[in-house]
Amino acid sequence: MKFADAQRLKDPDRGRREILAGLIALPAGSFLAAGSALAAPRVAAPPRPPVVTVLGDSITAGLGVRQGEAMPARLQAALSARGVPAQVRAAGRNGDTSAGGLSRLEAALGADTTVCVVALGGNDLLQGLRPEATRANLRAILTRLRERRIPAVLAGVNAPALLGADYARRFNAVFTDLARDFAAPLLPNLLAGIGGSRRYMQSDGIHPNAEGARVIAANLAPVVAQALARTTQVAAR
Repeated sequence: MKFADAQRLKDPDRGRREILAGLIALPAGSFLAAGSALAAPRVAAPPRPPVVTVLGDSITAGLGVRQGEAMPARLQAALSARGVPAQVRAAGRNGDTSAGGLSRLEAALGADTTVCVVALGGNDLLQGLRPEATRANLRAILTRLRERRIPAVLAGVNAPALLGADYARRFNAVFTDLARDFAAPLLPNLLAGIGGSRRYMQSDGIHPNAEGARVIAANLAPVVAQALARTTQVAAR
């Protein structure tokens, strides 16, 4: 029997101490290499869906309906049904005019907006504001979006002829003209198919009910999908 073996028999803890001493003497990288070999492989996080910000008024804010039944939530569901992943963010404020939307544009957009739906003008119409003022405000919004390279979707409202043929013509032209000037996908009338209908409107005759919000979203979804497809094509170039 060797001397070292005899010593281990006299001192059984000596063997463990020698093993520990040998481990301490190893380079630190040896432990890292062993640990990395045993670590579970990392799973890549799924990509975040594009953010669609809806800049609007009380229709966007969901006045009179539950948030899950308001137009933005309905729009997200309609896009999903079309196979278009998106996170729709509501940036509506009750009573907002085009001037109000312009004043809070930057705060509404944040840093992550992919596409912005501009759904303003209804309160301009209700207040009888000059179409030229509405045009100037919406143009300023669209100009800022273009500067930030955020594609816009324009959602208009139709002025009824009872407000005067000249006024209705000037007001309605605001949306078609701006959509052309900025090459923005356009939904000409946000209330198309539901305006004046008790089935789709609340008792005030101004705001859509939950079913009306679903119809608006169904009309708006293909226009928003078009804008999102454009962003994908640009990113792929």
